[in-house]
Amino acid sequence: MPQLTSLNRLPPRATLTPFPTAEDALNKAREESPWFASLNGVWDFLIFGRPEQVTPVAIEYGDWAPIQVPGNWTVQGFGRPHYTNVQMPFPNLPPDVPDENPTGVYRRTFSVPAGWQGRRIVLHFGGCEGALYVHLNGEPVGLNKDARTPAEFDITSRVRFDGDNELLVVVTQWSDAAFIEDQDMWWHAGLQREVFLYSTGTPHLQDVFARGDLSDDLVDGVLRVTVKAGFPGGDCTGCAVEAQLFDARGKAVFRKPLRADFGELYKPRGEVRLEQIVPKPRLWSAETPDLYTLVVTLKTPGGEESSRCTVGFRKIEIRNRNLLINGKRVLIKGMNLHDHDDVTGRALTRERMESDLQRMKQYNVNAIRTSHYPKDPHFYDLCDRYGFYVIDEANIESHAFFQEMCTDLRYTHAFVERVQNMVERDKNHPCIIFWSLGNESGYGPNHDAAAGWVRGYDPSRPLHYEGAISLWGGRAMEGGERVTDVMCPMYPSIERIIAYAEASTDPRPLIMCEYSHAMGNSNGSLADYWAAFEKYPALQGGFIWEWVDHGIRQTAPNGEQYWAYGGDFDDVPNDANFCTDGIVWPDRTPHPGLNEFKYLAQPLRVEADKLKQGRVRIVNKQDFINLDWLRGEWELTDDGVVIAKGKLPKLDVEPGAALEVTLEEAIPWLSGEERVNGETFLNFRFYQRRATQWAPAGYEVGWAQLEAPAKVKKAKRGEREKGSVEVTETADTITLRAGAVEAVFERATGLLVGFGAKGKNLLVRGPRLNVWRGPTDNDGIKLMESPAWKALPRWLALGLNAVQYRLESIRLLEAKGAPIVEVIHQASGRGQWNDFKHIQQYTLSPAGILEVGNEVQLGEGVTDVPRIGVELVLPTALEQLEWFGRGPWENYNDRKASALVGRYRSTVTAQYVPYIMPQEHGHHTDVRWLALTDARGAGLHVHGAPTIEFSASHFTANDLFQARHTYELTPRLEVYLNLDWGQRGLGTASCGPDTLPQYCLLESAYRFGYWLQRTPDSY
Repeated sequence: MPQLTSLNRLPPRATLTPFPTAEDALNKAREESPWFASLNGVWDFLIFGRPEQVTPVAIEYGDWAPIQVPGNWTVQGFGRPHYTNVQMPFPNLPPDVPDENPTGVYRRTFSVPAGWQGRRIVLHFGGCEGALYVHLNGEPVGLNKDARTPAEFDITSRVRFDGDNELLVVVTQWSDAAFIEDQDMWWHAGLQREVFLYSTGTPHLQDVFARGDLSDDLVDGVLRVTVKAGFPGGDCTGCAVEAQLFDARGKAVFRKPLRADFGELYKPRGEVRLEQIVPKPRLWSAETPDLYTLVVTLKTPGGEESSRCTVGFRKIEIRNRNLLINGKRVLIKGMNLHDHDDVTGRALTRERMESDLQRMKQYNVNAIRTSHYPKDPHFYDLCDRYGFYVIDEANIESHAFFQEMCTDLRYTHAFVERVQNMVERDKNHPCIIFWSLGNESGYGPNHDAAAGWVRGYDPSRPLHYEGAISLWGGRAMEGGERVTDVMCPMYPSIERIIAYAEASTDPRPLIMCEYSHAMGNSNGSLADYWAAFEKYPALQGGFIWEWVDHGIRQTAPNGEQYWAYGGDFDDVPNDANFCTDGIVWPDRTPHPGLNEFKYLAQPLRVEADKLKQGRVRIVNKQDFINLDWLRGEWELTDDGVVIAKGKLPKLDVEPGAALEVTLEEAIPWLSGEERVNGETFLNFRFYQRRATQWAPAGYEVGWAQLEAPAKVKKAKRGEREKGSVEVTETADTITLRAGAVEAVFERATGLLVGFGAKGKNLLVRGPRLNVWRGPTDNDGIKLMESPAWKALPRWLALGLNAVQYRLESIRLLEAKGAPIVEVIHQASGRGQWNDFKHIQQYTLSPAGILEVGNEVQLGEGVTDVPRIGVELVLPTALEQLEWFGRGPWENYNDRKASALVGRYRSTVTAQYVPYIMPQEHGHHTDVRWLALTDARGAGLHVHGAPTIEFSASHFTANDLFQARHTYELTPRLEVYLNLDWGQRGLGTASCGPDTLPQYCLLESAYRFGYWLQRTPDSY
């Protein structure tokens, strides 16, 4: 019965803890209140297959087991988690649920403090996954179906003071409410948020709504407070409310508390309103999270009771296609955030919540969308304090029945009530700048009803709802004004948002509620999105999908830990690894893509001014604060070697302004007075001057690189021409020899099978055409059927995962007196040998350098392939890796803005990036040279001509393609070195736009070259 959403549940209210005095309310933690008692901890538990099995006999004689509360029983050894994205986990049509309906029974006893006798006692459930049925001392108390907001019950009349009380809670995993909680996540079950008791006086503070607004000129604050009190029988004679505002140091703002008496006028509603001007308060924003504390005291003839809430003075406006905070346009640098822990499921500790927010601040995130439900109240306290702009989203998603539920009048009350539950609980948090009516639930009258209530109750915040302007099915980016004050599309192309900015007359700003789907090796073209944000005022950023991979930690048969996804628990139906789409792993280790976000979202920009004179410009990209909280350092590099460095002056730069800096120590090289050996770059790094609540002093906040002009020393001539090159031909081989160095080619295969000196071969197998990569999730999700437009099905149709090679010819040529070995191969994975033609020309110089020219021709109908390059196999010993190119983290042609050109050292093993679904990783672009050596420095040097891209791994592309979990990968002993003209970009096509054409391999022929030589310490 969807109309029945709860029974005997108290009205929703703000998060308030009662204290005996105003001083206690200001200074003491919730747990220190004598009127608070936690029921968290170990409870007794029984699990049944269906609710009908829960009988008095089963409860009395059941085999009770211990279980942790808060917690999900699905990750505590009872039942199993189940992952679906859109589809429901069962076939029933709403509002019917399956007969097989896992049902958990929780039991614990508690005693009530003697001092609570004669007072009102409330039982609080912070959130329960599933339908909640509560019994106390054998009597029914009530029920609730909203899994993500509190359910509170007045148990005063049922509590015993002469002994223990027995609390029995029955939770059914499925109810008619499940159809509007279909939220692209694991289906769990159980008491997943905290459970506690609190006590109030008989007259009591019922609710407080405190708004810190600003005057029209944004100078003075306006505090508006609405206080509701509960009076049994309606008698409020002699009762009054006092309110005092305290600043961050605990100093009272008002000379004396504000006061209002409950007179005859307020009896019907038990409500009073207070208003007071606050001259020039400190304003709240994500950059300046300045907070005040409001302490409200209810004074009655029988005593007093106090509670506190947070106040932040700020104004939210939408004007001229801009979202304004305190009168300034802000850029939303956001993340979508699900509740997930790889061990505890959706039950999060306060430490986990805070560590997530600290990590986000470290990576320059300033906004969070609570996808797709309200979080634990403590989360908002942290967001207030750390400084995040929050879209608070109602617990509504009916993805499987997208348009049905929003027009079903049986669910109207549930839609409206869930929005009310969220708004009433969270209304006092300044971090919340939008109310969201839910996610992917179509658009219908149920949304209009919910929006109407919010607009009437809290006009200080705008509304957000993507479903009203959904772009799916080719719909236009328009409409939905009744329920959304912002254009908030999901996964629009860059072309489309630019068109909105340039051509649309819609007065709303565009803030993408989801974009840059972070599944696996992803977040391609993030810099292109940001270029649009910074160019067009109407485009104000968006929220990456999403923060954390939803893998659940498991142990494989071989003892290795891995993260499981849909289907790994025999959960049918499922959507495989579509839940592993975060920009951090489940343990919160950042994906490489998060570095790209951090770089783009950093609070400053470095621009070249007059570089030959050593001048640069440092621009403050922040909205509210000076850059002086940072310090900067610079260095000038010559072919990756530092030749000059220094510290930047104090960064006294106001928001939007710039500081011109002259790098005196670099002028000799930049001006050309001193010559350099090769390429020069200016690198800048910026660090916190002092510790913050999210990072220590010295933490790196941002970085930048400028290509610097310099005069290069004249190269020595003739050195490579000294000596001669000998050619030896046999029936099986062709050998080029220069001094001690020789290159050996096998006639039968056309492969370079030997390169080295003195009998030491640096190759296991020489270069061979490679057009394949371990497909990324964006190329195509391996465990799901991909639509025809995606890359992977096209690649598999071409047989790129099973390419065979045929030697067309191998012959000895001569150019300018130098011998050249030309090898031509044909390649195909489907037996059509004109798919690929690979022409290689090898020239060994007298200095022992093997120059390799490559031409790759693609046949008719063969285009947009994963990569164009060659693969070499090297001996196990060549484990040490050094390169001069972009790094240190992996980078691709559409995700490389954050990766600076420099010299980096690593190992082949360390290039592995353990994406939950094994796939392409470890690539580097704009590489001038690289070296793979053994422990004593002997090995192979590779030079681009002028640049190449490369990756080095102990896995082949097909190793990655065939594996479904990390534990299925076994590193090979050999080193697989890929030297590429390039790879297809990453894009975001697992759920969003495909790789942009400029990052795809669309030409019919490619030419590239490189040199191979022994390192100076080689054999």
